[in-house]
Amino acid sequence: MLQARSIALVGASARPGSLGARMVAEVARSPSRPRTYLVNPRYDTIDGAPCLPDLAAIGGPVDLVLLAVPDRALEHQLDQAARRGDRSAVIFGSAFDPPSGPPGLRDRLAAIAGAAGMAVCGAGCMGFVNVARGLRAIGYVEPDPVPAGPVALITHSGSVFSAMLRARRGFGFSLAVSSGQEIVTTAAAYARYALDLPETKVLALVLEAIRDAPELRAALARARAADVPVALLSVGASDAGRAMVSAHSGALAAADGAWEALSAAYGVHRVHDLAELADTLELFATGRRWTAPGTGIATVHDSGLERAHVADLAAGLGVPFGALAPRTTQRLAEVLDPGLTPANPLDVWGSGRDTEPLFTQCLSALAADPAVGAVALAVDLVPEFDGDDSYPRAVLAAAAATAKPVAVLAGLPSAVDPVAAARLRAAGVPVLEGTRTGLLALRHLLDHAHPPSPPASPVPPGAPVPSSQTRWPELLARQPAAPVLFDLLRDYGIRAVRTEPASTREQALKAAAEIGYPVVLKTGEPGIAHKSDVGGVRLGLRDPGALAAAYDELAAALGPHALVCETAAPGTELALGLVRDASLGPLVVVSAGGVFIEIFSERAVVLPPVTHSQARAILARLRVGALLAGARGRPPADLHAAADAIVAISRLALDLGETLDAMDINPLICGPSGAIAADVLVVPRAISG
Repeated sequence: MLQARSIALVGASARPGSLGARMVAEVARSPSRPRTYLVNPRYDTIDGAPCLPDLAAIGGPVDLVLLAVPDRALEHQLDQAARRGDRSAVIFGSAFDPPSGPPGLRDRLAAIAGAAGMAVCGAGCMGFVNVARGLRAIGYVEPDPVPAGPVALITHSGSVFSAMLRARRGFGFSLAVSSGQEIVTTAAAYARYALDLPETKVLALVLEAIRDAPELRAALARARAADVPVALLSVGASDAGRAMVSAHSGALAAADGAWEALSAAYGVHRVHDLAELADTLELFATGRRWTAPGTGIATVHDSGLERAHVADLAAGLGVPFGALAPRTTQRLAEVLDPGLTPANPLDVWGSGRDTEPLFTQCLSALAADPAVGAVALAVDLVPEFDGDDSYPRAVLAAAAATAKPVAVLAGLPSAVDPVAAARLRAAGVPVLEGTRTGLLALRHLLDHAHPPSPPASPVPPGAPVPSSQTRWPELLARQPAAPVLFDLLRDYGIRAVRTEPASTREQALKAAAEIGYPVVLKTGEPGIAHKSDVGGVRLGLRDPGALAAAYDELAAALGPHALVCETAAPGTELALGLVRDASLGPLVVVSAGGVFIEIFSERAVVLPPVTHSQARAILARLRVGALLAGARGRPPADLHAAADAIVAISRLALDLGETLDAMDINPLICGPSGAIAADVLVVPRAISG
């Protein structure tokens, strides 16, 4: 499909401005000059070229069929192409079900193509431009030529496709695909092809859903192994979260947990909007990379206020500045005007004399510092009405003298001088159009220098099936009570409080006598997932009288079924869980626990299995990690034990994730003497049919 040498254009038209006319014109602009066959029974010729009545009139099969026909004609035309042995198709139409026809048009189209082994771009797409191989298979007018370069763009959105091709930024494309609904061929397949192109050095994905997760994971693994940065803009919510609202883990993962887990596993650079995407692509497209031992960026300014503004933004975004060596500060002090401080970030503006040599020397001095991984001239790059081009000349000279990334960090995109920006970009110097998005792009560059470890194999070849994988699914299907679930945790090496069920006051008192006071009393009524939300927990019951009174209150308010639990030693509370994503399978969720689970509103969602070092890294990047380490006078928790619990639940997720929709351990109380689970919730998987 992407390197087609023969193309049938079904729905070709002579009517100016029509989809069929645009399609004919755009394919004709292909540098590869494929053989084309115009197909439309309404015409004998179009602009002097013969036009055939139907696909059958072509004779032999073609590599690619472009379908610029109404939705009602799609099924017939694709079926004809499949029967002829045509190898692939682009479906521009949305493939909506006709008002009076049978439903399921997209499914039928997918079945036709699947049975024939056809690749299909669409439905509801703009087509593709294979810049590296000179093929334009689009039905809409796009730049001619599309700028060539190292970026492969794959997007579900036709609007994003057009916007990126027309962005006039410092990068070009090896391949650009508007894949639409992906009823057959998915983004992962295009990514795999793009990575086979030697021209592809950066991969850009704009996606609203994960389709064909195994192939996507394989493509991301290939990109990681080849050191090809992947920038991802994702939209929409994970299906897993919407179905799992009864478990906190599901609610926490609902927004975009699957994308987060996938990105964390393969070092994908997630961006939040198209502006950040463009800045990130432009920075990566230069081919310059952050190298050791650089620990931060350096910026040069012509404004003290803007210098402070950048410092504030960088601190909030987690973008570090390199700590300058004494030799660097000495070099800077020798060239700065009196009263200016040699520091990073650096305000250079003093008298305004000798602008070009001053900025060149400062940029070069910062670039030479071992702690600096990338340098940016943080000026607005406005048009200079007096013709002064000192800033572009300075940054070009500095970039020529170093192999480190050098960029311009502009604060206001609409004020950027397009002539100066084009000059810099032509010389390979990125112009980042926005302070926030530019800083985020620099952070992506830094992150790329420290990729995650390759994902571990979930099940080593030839490994024996764990006994838990055969024993627990049947037990979990019966929706067992908390004592059995605590046994499950212990089976995986997670300590749990001792718990006994009770349905009378006497049973509660007997259980407490066996466990030992003080105890915790919780409602055990079926259907109550979050006990504290309904007042179903009583803490610190130190004697039989307190327990009896508490039991009577809970029984009257919620019902007689209760759980008598051992009191865990105090500590910082975590929540561990798993949630099953429709595309990726079980995901592990880690967050603050107890009442802080929604207050902190942060979590880490990762693919299992999780190693001990990865678990420690997860805890370190969450805000609750500071509490675990002993902030605010708290005794430090046993981080080794907390990490072990994360590793254990990741093994549980691998073994039992297909039988569970969600699971919560909340709280996991982490103290100096270890980590212990105080409550657990399981949502068995609902099997349809």
